[in-house]
Amino acid sequence: MKLINRLKIFEQKYVFLRWATGAEYGKVVYVGEDYIEFNIVDVDTMEYRETVMINSQLVLEVIFGGSDISRIVAEISAMQSD
Repeated sequence: MKLINRLKIFEQKYVFLRWATGAEYGKVVYVGEDYIEFNIVDVDTMEYRETVMINSQLVLEVIFGGSDISRIVAEISAMQSD
């Protein structure tokens, strides 16, 4: 199975994404055959910093679990309930 096919499962989820020129925490907005739309989250303020379009062939690693991701989801959820 290609990584891009597996990533489609994680659309609209928070992940840590590493690609050829960077690595950030954020939300996968869209996964297509040619690009991934990714909203980068500033981990200090928990606000969206920017949206990037990444060539899907440049994605090296995706982490979709762990304590850092759980903390980001919890803090953003708490901010939305206010």
